[in-house]
Amino acid sequence: MIIKVNGESYFTEKERTTINDLLKEKKVEMPEMVSVQLNGNFVKRENFSATHLKENDEVEFLYFMGGGTQ
Repeated sequence: MIIKVNGESYFTEKERTTINDLLKEKKVEMPEMVSVQLNGNFVKRENFSATHLKENDEVEFLYFMGGGTQ
């Protein structure tokens, strides 16, 4: 199956891949700190393991960073 992850094509051999599976495959560090958009819509963290990806889906991993100066 081919999907887009952060704007780049990504091939996964698994036919039934969830968002949790993808986070592991991509070796995302601190997945608890990542927000995920699927086809432009945010997915609730509690739904990561139940949300299955389909061919041509677009997934964005969003990392929120704190900090800055005043």
